[in-house]
Amino acid sequence: MTIHSVVIQKLLTTNSHISRQTVTHHFKQFTYGIRNNQAILDSDKTLICLRNALNFITCLSRDPSSSFLFINTNPLFQTIIDEMTLKVTTFNPERVSNLWKMRGFLTNSFSPKKFRSRNKKLVFGPTRLPDCVVVFDTERKSSILSEAERLGIPIVGLVDSSMPWEFYKKVTYPIPANDSVQFVYLVCNMITKCLMLEKKRKEGEKRIGRKATSREEVKQIEESTSESKVESANEVLVIPYDSLAPLSGDIADMKQLLDKLVVVKFNGALGKNMGFNGPKSLIEVKNGSTSLDLTVNQIQSLNSKYGCNVPLLLINSRTTHDDVLKVLEKYSSSKIDIHSFRQGDHIQQELSFSGGGEDEWYSSDHGAQFLSLMSSGTLDVLLSQGKEYALVVNPDNTAAVVDPKILNHLAQNSVEYCMEVTRTTSGGLMNFMASSLQGKFKLEDFTSNPAKHSVKKFKFIDTRNLWVDLKAIKRLVDTNALKLGDLSTLKLFEKAIGIMIPQSRFLPLNSTSDLLLLQSDLYSFTEGVLIRNDARTTPTNPSIDLGPEFEKVSDFQSRFKTIPSIIRLDSLEVTGDVWFGADITLKGRVRIAADPGVKLEIPDGVVLKNEEINEPRDI
Repeated sequence: MTIHSVVIQKLLTTNSHISRQTVTHHFKQFTYGIRNNQAILDSDKTLICLRNALNFITCLSRDPSSSFLFINTNPLFQTIIDEMTLKVTTFNPERVSNLWKMRGFLTNSFSPKKFRSRNKKLVFGPTRLPDCVVVFDTERKSSILSEAERLGIPIVGLVDSSMPWEFYKKVTYPIPANDSVQFVYLVCNMITKCLMLEKKRKEGEKRIGRKATSREEVKQIEESTSESKVESANEVLVIPYDSLAPLSGDIADMKQLLDKLVVVKFNGALGKNMGFNGPKSLIEVKNGSTSLDLTVNQIQSLNSKYGCNVPLLLINSRTTHDDVLKVLEKYSSSKIDIHSFRQGDHIQQELSFSGGGEDEWYSSDHGAQFLSLMSSGTLDVLLSQGKEYALVVNPDNTAAVVDPKILNHLAQNSVEYCMEVTRTTSGGLMNFMASSLQGKFKLEDFTSNPAKHSVKKFKFIDTRNLWVDLKAIKRLVDTNALKLGDLSTLKLFEKAIGIMIPQSRFLPLNSTSDLLLLQSDLYSFTEGVLIRNDARTTPTNPSIDLGPEFEKVSDFQSRFKTIPSIIRLDSLEVTGDVWFGADITLKGRVRIAADPGVKLEIPDGVVLKNEEINEPRDI
């Protein structure tokens, strides 16, 4: 029996899954069904929400000046609450006056006061606002929710299926459950343990600090610690894709794994540089399919094969949003949840991962937009649905794969951040990776913009496909770490790695030269995944450079009757007024340069191998 099943059984014994007869619309996401006219809650989602609330309380308690306000007016819970507050007050003596029972208005706590309560006891109000309000009976204390929301104080509260939306939306960390005495006791016990464990951790750090009595020892420890942190922060562990553990193949295990995933794709880029009036993701790349179609087909195939539910979040710019919505109409009957967002509605452009420098690796701006979307409330919804990982897809990479093998590696090894990288043509790096399965590389060894920089001085190309742990994102949001603009993304996560994917999985679409590569016989696609032709023995793709006459997509399509066969092509350079016939084969190094004012037509069925053509008689 796993730990998860033991915890679920513990929740079931508290009757936390039995709710009211009334189920509000916003609460249906937490319900499992109806039995005997009573709503049955999904214990898995209750456990996820409970963990999120406890993680927030633990992170907040790390600040010595933080304070909590526990609110309860149900007499059945009072003994449990009193016992918890008695233990928790020892966590920090400064909190004794702040952990109090509510007998007044939260908005009147700016100045000390005393008044008579209902049970005729003298109660002293707090002299400062709490940093968190924990409410055990949200239905009875709706006024507290309104006051806490007005003051910007986060709320942790038990909620049931009959709670109205106007009060539910005020709870920052809702815990959907039946507020039975047993469940309240369980929650209080877990809060006490979290705070006491944090207290022991701090006491252990103090004991370690007292051992270093001399100034020289303290200085040596600080220097060694700072050096190790800097060294580890500037290094990335790169793991070859072939060394990842194989999947079990069990459908139930695959469903459980994929149900933790959400895919995020960006559609903000326009195809203006290719003469395309619309989003770049809507350019046809293969057999009538766009890069957006490939992503949707991949997710559809996974959902159908394993019975899972992998949603797709699309982030559009204001100029692409309407066009994308029109295209999404054809997927209205498909078995995939697609949610479209527009930048500016939910995304704060001022957030960014880093300031960046030319010689230091930093993540793309798309990652900052993703984190901003997560902090707007979408993250809490995904966590409540059981999602734990997100794949952030680079909009330019048409060969991106929703790979369960990578997801399995992240889940098995508790990886919080993973970037997909591919190696450059550096011979030294290829020899190194051939003799070692994995190794650490400095951030200076990575580039995220190979078109701008020469790849000779870099060992890896960052494909800008990111895998991130949503719980780690939640931690960064709660601790305001995202406001530290001088930190790179990699440094914010406790465990970050790079996975070296095959070069066939990195096919950026930035020009019609890239489009020729994608539409040729070198690639085919199955279930939305581009597959490289096994007939090509050379590991690298051919180098293709089409002249300005081919710059626009419309010109590119008109100048090729059919796309030539390039399986054995090494390089192709085309300039001038050149037109290609049907069924042409290109091999080796081919250079076609039409003289000014000359229209050069390549006949049907021609095979060009290691040739340079300037006029028709050269064919």
